[in-house]
Amino acid sequence: MKYKRIPDETVRRLPVYLRGLMFLHEDGQRNISSSKLADFIGVHSWQIRKDFSYFGEFGVRGVGYEVDKLVHEIKGILRLNVVQKAALVGTGHLGTAILSYPGFGVYGFDVTAAFDNNPKKIGKKIKDVTIVNVSRIDILRKKNITLGIIAVPRSVAQETAHALVKAGVMGILNFSPCYIIVPKKVKVITIDIAGYLARMPYYTPMEQKK
Repeated sequence: MKYKRIPDETVRRLPVYLRGLMFLHEDGQRNISSSKLADFIGVHSWQIRKDFSYFGEFGVRGVGYEVDKLVHEIKGILRLNVVQKAALVGTGHLGTAILSYPGFGVYGFDVTAAFDNNPKKIGKKIKDVTIVNVSRIDILRKKNITLGIIAVPRSVAQETAHALVKAGVMGILNFSPCYIIVPKKVKVITIDIAGYLARMPYYTPMEQKK
């Protein structure tokens, strides 16, 4: 299914809606209004209605949204209605935590490959995933894995991205605190955890000492 050009902010909110709806489904909720969904996930109801309007009419006036149906629709939009395999490069403290994180499964992701250049780590298993020498990253093409996660030092992030792209990866989640250059056809999302934390003191100023 193809869609017209959708604002990036809308796409960023869709997984938030999906997560909330899946929690509601687990709690036995069958239908929900946009206002109650907004209260549950912490956004404005008009924003929910506007975001959904890009993809069609999902709700019924006076009834709201059917939770199961809306989960199905959003998964289809995000292409999460099939298992999405991903590969991780870098199995240090952060990489190990990523491999062990159960939250990916909520959205249907499965990190099935892991790479490192440390001889002491190669061959070991983390959560049933065997760590492979990064020199063999080209096997991703044979495994039909098109999503990559970078958790390597900044100094090797760019060459890692290049290797992933060469191996057929079309989407990269970058945890290295730097900007990486890839072809336009490849989507990169960079998450700088320390950078996000650095914003917090601005919103939570310490009380000035008297």
